[in-house]
Amino acid sequence: MGIKVYETISALRAAQAGWAGPIGFVPTMGYLHAGHISLVHHARAENETVVASIFLNPTQFGPDEDLSKYPRDLPHDLAFLEEAGVHAVFGPTVEQMYPPGYFTYVEPMGTLAEHLEAVRRPGHFRGVATVVTKLFNIVAPDNAYFGQKDAQQVAVLRALVRDLNMPLALHVLPTIREADGLAMSSRNSYLNLRERAAATVLSRALRAGQAAVSDAPDGDANAVRAAMREVVAGEPLATLDYADVCDPDTFEPLATLRTPALLAIAARIGHTRLIDNFLLKASGEWETGHGVES
Repeated sequence: MGIKVYETISALRAAQAGWAGPIGFVPTMGYLHAGHISLVHHARAENETVVASIFLNPTQFGPDEDLSKYPRDLPHDLAFLEEAGVHAVFGPTVEQMYPPGYFTYVEPMGTLAEHLEAVRRPGHFRGVATVVTKLFNIVAPDNAYFGQKDAQQVAVLRALVRDLNMPLALHVLPTIREADGLAMSSRNSYLNLRERAAATVLSRALRAGQAAVSDAPDGDANAVRAAMREVVAGEPLATLDYADVCDPDTFEPLATLRTPALLAIAARIGHTRLIDNFLLKASGEWETGHGVES
């Protein structure tokens, strides 16, 4: 019968009565890649019904960011999702999500709103928290799936689900990487050939930071930061935004290494800003991501 696409909240809610549970949900902004499909595969394995959303959320973009040029390819996305086994897609307009007179927003507070991406992109997590709250309310999933690449977003959403007592489970899955280590991202499509080669500097810097963790004198986190910065400094096309070591739940910078810890990096490759991270788990094991899933 083909994938079902719902463009309005009322149409989606009318269809929900026919869905078998549990319901797995994969929110996206479109221009899908294998990282998104990895989330779908996990959702398919753990749920009876899988729903994806495609919504390019304007409230999480700043005035000087890339909303107008963000890549879009809806036919490709729908074909990709249908092949992966998604049952339904919610693809609302901006007017559906933010109708005239809209004024309610969810504002993250505390340390998560004071470090790294929250400082570099003011208002970004306000937009993320608001749209995800709306999507969870509309789709009413039992399980929702996100990637570890957007680590600070993950931390914000974990706090959101916990603090607002949302009746769902949040599943965070490893970053999916290209064969050369570059974390998959829709924004990789902005890169030309020279920039694409240079973009591997983010994962190379993280690997240097990972190696430095075991050698850092007296657990000095600054030694790990320095190792990451040194790698980025050697790439002419890269401009470092930050290379940091922080708590993965609060995003407060760490002075002394301990577990868990997050190695986080952001850099511009030409005009394209990319982020990546490695997670040192409480167990002492590393989560660095996986190659492309078949």
